Parts: sequence; structure tokens; C-alpha cells
Amino acid sequence: MKLRYIFPVTLALSAAPALADRTPPAEALPLSAIITALEARYDIRFIDEIDWDEDGYWEVELYTKDGAKVEVKLDPITGKPRR
Repeated sequence: MKLRYIFPVTLALSAAPALADRTPPAEALPLSAIITALEARYDIRFIDEIDWDEDGYWEVELYTKDGAKVEVKLDPITGKPRR
């Protein structure tokens, strides 16, 4: 194997465990179900941001039709807000 291929292969292999922590668990609800639950709970004008937090929940920033900004952390398995 040529030396120029060793670094990219090593980098890819070392990044795999870190990337595994950055994804929802296998039993998590699909993101579309999470959004549907939010739409049922809030009178949403628009969703500004959805991020997966490494601590194990969806972090959502949305705005309601009356202009209120709502930031909520949702359990990926139940779709309910985390406390």
C-alpha cells in the first residue's frame, strides 16, 4: 500500500466511533414523526433549526404563529419534551 493512502484510511477508521455517537438510536422515531408531534403541540409558523445533540436528544427551535420563539429538547424514542 502506498504511503499516501495510509493517512486517509487511518483517519476514516478513527472517525467511525465518534460518528456513531452523533446519530439517533436505532429505535428512535423517524424525524418526520417528531415534526408531526410538534405540529400537534404548537401552532407553528416555521421550524428554524433541528439538531441532534450528542447527549441523546433532538434540539428544536421553532416560531409560533403569534411570534413566540420556542426551544425544546425532545426524546428521540418517545418524541416528548425532555425535562
